[in-house]
Amino acid sequence: MTRIFSGIKPTGHLTLGNYLGAVRRWVEVDQHRADALFSVVDLHALTVEHDPARVRRLSRQAATLMLAAGLDPALCTVFVQSHVDEHTRLSYLLECTATDGELRRMIQYKEKSARALASGESVRFSLLSYPVLMAADILAYGTDEVPVGADQTQHVELTRDLAVRFNQRYGHTFAVPKATRPPVAARVMDLQDPTAKMGKSHESGAGIVYLLDDAAVVRKKIMRAVTDSGQDVEFDRETKPGVANLLEILAACGGGDPEQLAGGYGSYGALKKDTADAVVELLRPLRARHAELAADPGYVDGVLREGAARARGMARPVVDAAYRAIGLLPAVD
Repeated sequence: MTRIFSGIKPTGHLTLGNYLGAVRRWVEVDQHRADALFSVVDLHALTVEHDPARVRRLSRQAATLMLAAGLDPALCTVFVQSHVDEHTRLSYLLECTATDGELRRMIQYKEKSARALASGESVRFSLLSYPVLMAADILAYGTDEVPVGADQTQHVELTRDLAVRFNQRYGHTFAVPKATRPPVAARVMDLQDPTAKMGKSHESGAGIVYLLDDAAVVRKKIMRAVTDSGQDVEFDRETKPGVANLLEILAACGGGDPEQLAGGYGSYGALKKDTADAVVELLRPLRARHAELAADPGYVDGVLREGAARARGMARPVVDAAYRAIGLLPAVD
């Protein structure tokens, strides 16, 4: 059976982009067709300055939202990355396989390190090395497919390179995974800056629809979305990025085609209203289920505990094999 691994980083509150671009497909497709693991990858949140209490709070919230969205522990494995030691055990072996040059070529490292330096902050080594930890997340489970957005495709390519290199040097140990992309709304853009991704950790939340925003806030943000010059509603990402973003969101909510939807609108206002209505209805049951789960923390704890045990059972044989292959002396019981 195909094995899938994907994760969410708890660096901010989960957004509409996280849901339409990843979580909904996990729920509706991936957990039913594959042996799927979905993780809150909390170790990745430590690559920048952070508040420890906030990371813990956001990690629990992310796990609760994943379950509220419809991930079923009977069908898939839901767990927190730091609860499974095999991730960090394997990461060091892959650091010994990766090169400095290929890590410094990672686009996200270039962008994030430049921003940190420009603001007078130091750049943590973990910001450079975290794609190796991401590779360990994937390779530890014999993963076949990794559902990712466009901004993470380069990291999956690095994972593939490391798997092939390790296998060639030390003997076949890892499956070589491939990245997969959802067909619609894989990259939802910021409502106030439609040339930028709708990210969890953006300084201003004005252009971001968070999954736990109430209906009035959702409507306000979408009705204030930046549009484009002219009055014609056309689906063109280059010349009308704001309108295209709204059309893609509307299409993703209702299962339509953005280009066909454009022909049904004579004004930006009508498009915004319908998009707001669609998003509010999409998120209504998720928010209600989240409230139920948040009131029952023991259930969420149980899911995460069982998920970590299941994940550990899958990862340990792979990581132990990698330790033997690279030349480490087995521990004596």
